[in-house]
Amino acid sequence: MKVLKAKIAEKKNKQIKIKTDFIRLDSALKLADLVQSGGHAKTVIQDGEVKVNGEICPSRGKKLRAGDKFEFDLYVVEVVNE
Repeated sequence: MKVLKAKIAEKKNKQIKIKTDFIRLDSALKLADLVQSGGHAKTVIQDGEVKVNGEICPSRGKKLRAGDKFEFDLYVVEVVNE
C-alpha cells in the first residue's frame, strides 16, 4: 500500500506601512498587492476568504490600525506605522 503525504503550504509574512491612523481592509489588500482591484478585494472579503486578527471579516470597510494582522491566500500581513 502506498502512503501519500501532503505538504501544507506555510503562510508568508508581509508588512504594510501606513501614515494615517487606520486603513480600510479593501485598501490594505490592494496595498499589499494581494488583489488586483477594489472589486477583487470586495469579492474575496464578501466570500469569507479574509481573516482579520484570526477571525473571518465580511466587512470591506473594516478599519485596520497598527498591530492588526489580516490573512488572505498564503499571506499574513501586519499593519505597521511608517
